[in-house]
Order: sequence, then C-alpha cells, then structure tokens
Amino acid sequence: MSSTTIKPQNTPEFLVWYYIIGTYPMYLLGAQYVCATFLASYLTFYLLRKLWNQTENTPLAEKITISPSAWVWIVAMLVIEFALIVGHLNFSLGIEQIFRSSFMWYRNWGLLALFPLIGHLNIRSKIIYRAVCILCLQSLIIVMICSIAKFLKIEIFSYVSPLQAFGGVIDSYRVYLFYVIDENQPRLQLFAPWPPALGLVGNIYFCLAQQESNKKWRWLGMVGAVAMIFGSVSRLAIICLPLVIVSMWILTNLLRPWVHFLVGFVSTLLGIFSSTLITYLESFNDKFNKARSGSSEVRARLRRMALEAWWNEAPIWGHGRMESKGPAIVGHRPIGSHHAWFGTLYSHGLVGCIALAVPFAWSFINLLIKAQTNKQAKVGLSILLVIFFFTFAENIETLAYICWPGLLILGIAFKQEFIFEKGKSKTYELC
Repeated sequence: MSSTTIKPQNTPEFLVWYYIIGTYPMYLLGAQYVCATFLASYLTFYLLRKLWNQTENTPLAEKITISPSAWVWIVAMLVIEFALIVGHLNFSLGIEQIFRSSFMWYRNWGLLALFPLIGHLNIRSKIIYRAVCILCLQSLIIVMICSIAKFLKIEIFSYVSPLQAFGGVIDSYRVYLFYVIDENQPRLQLFAPWPPALGLVGNIYFCLAQQESNKKWRWLGMVGAVAMIFGSVSRLAIICLPLVIVSMWILTNLLRPWVHFLVGFVSTLLGIFSSTLITYLESFNDKFNKARSGSSEVRARLRRMALEAWWNEAPIWGHGRMESKGPAIVGHRPIGSHHAWFGTLYSHGLVGCIALAVPFAWSFINLLIKAQTNKQAKVGLSILLVIFFFTFAENIETLAYICWPGLLILGIAFKQEFIFEKGKSKTYELC
C-alpha cells in the first residue's frame, strides 16, 4: 500500500484512525475523557476475545502474544489499585468512596496499562503515524486561528460539557475556544485540559510524526507538533523537545566505539570546567523559575506539602486519593498534583511510588537494548522519555486519555523481541 492511500484494515485500526482524526469534534463535545475510556475498554475486550478464541490453527499473523513488558505495567497498576484500597481503609473513607475511587483509577492509572496492552493487537504503526500527522495539521490551522483571535483580543469563550455527569476532573470536560489566560499570559491548550498537557501531547506527537514515511505529511506533522509545544508556553515542553532528541541520539549509539571516545572526551571537559558548568546550571535554573515565578512557587509549595503529608501521615500506603480542592496558599490546587512522583507518594505511599518506578525502569532497559537495532523500539523509547520527563511536572495518569496514541506505540514497541542468534543480534516482532 502506498503512503498516500493508508486506510484502516480491521476494527482496531478503524477505531484508532477515526478517533485520532476526529479529536477536535470530540473535544468540542467535551467527550474525550469518556470516549477514551470506552475505546480502551472495548479494544481490551476485543483483545481478550481474540486470545480466548485463538488456537494452534490460528494464522501466525493473527496470533496475539502479550509481552513481559505489558504484564509489568498491568501488575504495577494493579498494585497501585491495591494501595488505593488500603489507603481508603486506613483513613476510613467508606466502601462507597472506594468504589468511586476505583472507578477513577480505571479511567486514569488503568489506561496506562490498557493502551500498551492494546498495542499488541494487529494495529500497524503507520496508521497511527499518519492519523497523528493529520491531527497535527488540523492543530496548525487552529493555532493560526487562535493567534488571530489573540491579536484581535477576541473574548475568551468556554463551557462545560454535560458529560461531566460521568465524573472526573472538571477540566477534562471544560471546552475553551481560542486560548486561555494564565498569569496574565495568553496560552493555547487546544484539545488538552490545560496548556502544559498540550506540551506533553505535542512532544509525543513530534516523536510519532518523525516516523511518517510520506515527506509532506512528516513535515506538516512535525511543524504542527512544534506549534502545539510553543503555543502551550510550557517551559518543560519547550526544553523536553531538544532534550529527548539529544538523549535519543546518545542512547541509540551506545554500541558505536566513537561514541565511547566522545563521551570520555566530554567527561574530561566536564571535570575541568565543572565549577563553570555548575554556575551556569544554577543560573539557568534561576531564570527557568523566574520565567513564570508564580507557577514555580506554587509547584514548590505543592511538592513540600505533599512530601510532608506523605511522610508524617501515610508513608507506606498513602492517603488513598487526592482531595478535590487544596488550601488557598496553593491556589486551591490539590496536594499531590503537578508532580507524578510526589502525587503518587501522597495518594498511594511508598508502595504506589515503587509500583510506578518499576515499569518505567523495566521499560527503559528493555527498549534501550532493543533500540540499538530496532527502529520501532527507538520510537517507543523516545515516547517513554517524554512521559518520564513530564512526571516531574504533571500527574501523567490523568493525561492518559489524551496521550494514548503514544501509549499504543509503546505497546507495539514492547512486541519487539530481542534475540541473540549465533553471535548476531536480531529483533523480531511478536505476533
């Protein structure tokens, strides 16, 4: 099939394709948070049914084999659910609240495990790459419209979808046209619930658009993703883009001898100019925080409050959940928000934090080894790095419903099995 006639060939590809290119209509309906859960649930059921029905006579191309990495994510998310239940019991939150919180766990943490699992279906990665490029082109056009709206100072218009009745954070159902104002600065969030979330999606989509085979679509997708990143005015998103590019170049060339010499040379220079480098990094960090000082101060307070509450009140199992509203000193933002690691410590304790760290570490090592010889694993590794960097500024589990195309590619990358054969390294895809 030529690159200009990419079309879905089965039910999972059909749903993935039309969901991605129909993102903006769903956003205008405030339906993304609900539809992403339904999509994950249906495709998981579809996968389980195929697993149940497959036999020894099932064609190899249609057989499903779940990779160890997918199982690691599934078990880790189940451990977080167990920590959630224990935390609720320790604070006597009641059976009804346990059921409500478990439902929200499924819609947040659960999606982090389900979409990589769904990636083990017969879904071609190029379907996702092309659909993402189309969405990035749509975003590029909308960014231009929003820029004109900002220039003309058109009044901000927003509304909350009636689908909020399905529960969850209200920002997941609030629809903004054009732009939002944050600390007296206009920022874009497009189909995301808040601007930094758009920066996360933009970085993931840039990694995916890079893999598009058609040059025209590839460049349109990359430019659209960059427009999303800079339109969000997210400091982390802007830094993350070059950081992932440089990190991937280093990590995927580890086996080359000249890279070892280069690393040794750079290490020597770092040792010689260490004091100058430390001064520069401190200066950079100071400027980074001052760029949006209000946001940096609130985030620092949230981190301190989450750490203190975790250590003093619930170090092992956590509090079970984040309160819907925090104190006024942090702008009523919930304690444990704006940082995945501190948020997990606060809500699910040391048990939950370890449960989150293990799949990240496992996936990084797994994909790093395979990325030396496999292109699909390289894409998965780049997505994993983007998500990891954003764990220090966002509660990533709450954003799984908008960055799920990256999670699908992560699952496809998990299928790549690294096998040593007669001294040669080869990679195969598990069917």
